[in-house]
Amino acid sequence: MNISSLNIILPVGISFYTFQTLSYGIDVYRKKLEPTKDFTAFLAFVSFFPQLVAGPIERATHLLPQFYKKRHFDYELAVGGMRLILWGFFKKIVIADNAAYYVNDIFTNYNQYSGGTLVLGAVLFSFQIYGDFSGYSDIAVGLSRLFGFDLMRNFNYPYFSRNTSEFWQKWHISLSTWFRDYLYLPLGGNRGNGLFKVRNVVIVFLVSGFWHGANWTFVCWGGLNALLFIPLLLFKNRTANFHNHHHLLPSIKEFLQILLTFGLITFTWIFFRAESINHALAYIKNIANAEHFFTIRSQTTYTKTIVPLLFYLCFLIMIEWINRQHEYIVHPTLNKNGWQMSILRKSFYFFIVLMILLNIKNQASDFIYFQF
Repeated sequence: MNISSLNIILPVGISFYTFQTLSYGIDVYRKKLEPTKDFTAFLAFVSFFPQLVAGPIERATHLLPQFYKKRHFDYELAVGGMRLILWGFFKKIVIADNAAYYVNDIFTNYNQYSGGTLVLGAVLFSFQIYGDFSGYSDIAVGLSRLFGFDLMRNFNYPYFSRNTSEFWQKWHISLSTWFRDYLYLPLGGNRGNGLFKVRNVVIVFLVSGFWHGANWTFVCWGGLNALLFIPLLLFKNRTANFHNHHHLLPSIKEFLQILLTFGLITFTWIFFRAESINHALAYIKNIANAEHFFTIRSQTTYTKTIVPLLFYLCFLIMIEWINRQHEYIVHPTLNKNGWQMSILRKSFYFFIVLMILLNIKNQASDFIYFQF
């Protein structure tokens, strides 16, 4: 068999439902779950279509029992699901797909651009992968609610994190908690001396890198995140969540912490996006070239065309910051009685739908995590 044919033969979403079946087998072995006698329910749990190809990675203890129940249409649950789907499409079509246009050009032609433009490309990729992946998760959770199923939350406004430890509690939660429960804790977790703690963290992040693909860029990405995580672990500086505070704006300290964390995470995303280690290093080297940092070295500039995207990004950040105390966007803030709130709610939905329709491209753009 030709090895290249494996790219065609491998089933869609194999890594996601492999992790789900592993969690089932391990939980049964640990006696946290009784083996199911309903084979149809088990197959439905493994192949549940909304989250099959890109998660969230569900635990059998949470999702499998839901297949035993008789289905009833729940209007409130369905309405909440539609709102999630709407916001998910906004993040995918308006944010991720628009950002992808600039990201692909900048990363492909990085030698033609100034360091400032390369920084812009890295920042836009941070928002592209967030809008793409969290958008899919919102759509998956929303679709599940239409059928009366509850899927776990996969993102918790990760770019508002104050350090990398907090970030990994809020990014791809279903995968990070999977590695925590089935790899990190069995290795010893935080028990033992500092050397064992470091070893456990490095193993988890390197395995996470390998999970994303057989490319050294993913391994390097995992290693860099381990390096950022280890000092917080050793010095016990893993801050608690502050999103439930009712202040309108962050303090100067919190703002600087958020900005620094976003910058560090964005730096690691360069390796995730690059085609090879050499590509990533060359990209970073060009950023560090102070002489040409603000020099336009291409006939193509984004001064005018990027303005709408920057507006959408500001809108995304504002809405998510306002709703950071709630589990999901859209309905918590606007779902109040009164004709004023009704007009505001309908106007908000109309604006989101309009932005989606105006930004639909003729050529479909795949979800990034479909490849994993």
